[in-house]
Amino acid sequence: MPPTDTALPDTRDIPVTPAGPDETDLALVEALQLRPRAPWAQIASVIGVDATTAARRWRRLTDSGLAWMTAYPARHASVVGYVDLACAPGALDALTAELCGWGPVFSVERTTGDHSLFLGVAAYDLPCLDDFVIRRLGRLDGVRSVRLSLCTRVYREGSGWLVHTLNERQRTHLTGGDRPARPRPGTGPHEGDRRLLLALGADARRGHAELARECGLSETTVRRRLGRMIAGGEVYFRCDLTQQLAGWPVIATFRIAAPGPGTEAVAHALAGLPETRLCASVTGPHNLLLSVWLRAPADCLALEERILRRHPGLRIGERSITLHTAKRMGRLLDRWGRARAHVPITAAPQSGAVEDGRRFRPGC
Repeated sequence: MPPTDTALPDTRDIPVTPAGPDETDLALVEALQLRPRAPWAQIASVIGVDATTAARRWRRLTDSGLAWMTAYPARHASVVGYVDLACAPGALDALTAELCGWGPVFSVERTTGDHSLFLGVAAYDLPCLDDFVIRRLGRLDGVRSVRLSLCTRVYREGSGWLVHTLNERQRTHLTGGDRPARPRPGTGPHEGDRRLLLALGADARRGHAELARECGLSETTVRRRLGRMIAGGEVYFRCDLTQQLAGWPVIATFRIAAPGPGTEAVAHALAGLPETRLCASVTGPHNLLLSVWLRAPADCLALEERILRRHPGLRIGERSITLHTAKRMGRLLDRWGRARAHVPITAAPQSGAVEDGRRFRPGC
């Protein structure tokens, strides 16, 4: 018994961490990352449960916001910018809430460093991106400065990241050893696919009949169009999950200067790291942007040292840690990273035009 004059800590206001996905849930997520629209019977046979249980578990994960699935075009005519905002501290909450509601801002992260907000922004073309960043973002109350990096190539984005719970035999059983179809140069969503892609953006596991009803198409047409897009690598499917509760609570972002010769090989190597969620070439003195998911803040230094040992010619100019992800590829997230709502991604249009959601670019 403690002495009577020793005060015990008051735990009434300490938040209780909600339960996260278990090992079977993580295996289910990876199976869906590999085969997003596979029948439940096939998914179930790989993770060791029956089809009904697999479907029920997925419904529990999506209903609780622990996991979700979306889809978006692999090729299109739009451009993407990564925007750093320096903000007045008192304006940060209002700015976060405001930007989370904007369709062209597909991701919103609050980070350490001189720039409090890190945004992913989609635009119809370069003049539209310029107009959006200068006239809309730059004029928001509380924004002190804006820094824009234009994305020139994506080597890996969130749809290519795996949980790494399944073994090689299980993965081969799902995929047959085949790699997903690579998008063909110049291909992209046809005009008639717009509504179908928007419907899939909210839930990429929706059935053909449900998609047909929402899009005003026949089920046969939906099957044909979706089959064409998948076979041609025209669409990315992305099964995401709450990183904090699943064991990856840390997002670290590095701005890396890579020498001209060999940059392509370095980018591919960085994209192949299991931690990598986003690896993109960008404009500016630091020509590579790398975003990773880690188990603990201390892993940042270990990863940085590993990268520099393998690629001694690189220079890491900036590093930051995300304090809170408020929005990821159109999903609004709570403090635990659980999905709470979906904002359709649109491309910033020309000044005075209406955002139509026709084109957007994948992010981390």
